[in-house]
Amino acid sequence: MNIGEALAEEFAVIKNRQQNPGEGSYTSYLFKKGTDKILKKIGEEATETVIAGKGDNDEELIGEICDLIFHTEVLMAQRGLNWDDVAKELTQRRQKENMNVEKEAKRKAENRTDECKIS
Repeated sequence: MNIGEALAEEFAVIKNRQQNPGEGSYTSYLFKKGTDKILKKIGEEATETVIAGKGDNDEELIGEICDLIFHTEVLMAQRGLNWDDVAKELTQRRQKENMNVEKEAKRKAENRTDECKIS
């Protein structure tokens, strides 16, 4: 399974828990508690990701990254956003960056000063 499929599958489960709260479901608990609780968890997971990143245990880091992504997905669902919204923004940023690189290259080419040695 690739990352896109994994994220889509996890997000579908999160959306299902949002629409069909389950007894004992941690995801349903987060939705019930609301945005402030979700944001608090994102902050905690971000800090734990930073701490794990300072260490050299890749398995721990991967686990913390997954926790951070999960809680971010819960926030996305809470706000009515999805991965397509994120993908659209990433694409726009990449296009803007590519345009800036092309503009800079063109500017340099147009303002170039070719040295000419006259003997």
